[in-house]
Amino acid sequence: QVQLVESGGGLVQPGGSLRLSCAASGIIFSIYVMGWYRQAPGKQRELVASITSGGTINYADSVKGRFTISRDNAKRTVYLQMNSVQPEDTAIYYCNARPASMSPGFGSWGQGTQVTVSS
Repeated sequence: QVQLVESGGGLVQPGGSLRLSCAASGIIFSIYVMGWYRQAPGKQRELVASITSGGTINYADSVKGRFTISRDNAKRTVYLQMNSVQPEDTAIYYCNARPASMSPGFGSWGQGTQVTVSS
């Protein structure tokens, strides 16, 4: 049974930083594509960043240069370092795990962690 547990969300001021973590169990973590998605109120869920087992990274244009995704296979954890956050980054952030053969947007999901950017 796949389990993804996110942590690290909260309230942060514009221009601040936050680091999200997602601990995985029930999968062969090292071979899975790990990703972070977000969903703001009234909007569709969108990909923020993803990282393959080989370390290939993909970012949404809106977060390039500000967010960094990384993974620690020994700890079975994927991270999202969020710097220079803006109010438009406010959303529920979801961790995603999928086999490489599966299309993006599918696979297993965490319960989500709320990120609110506000002064």
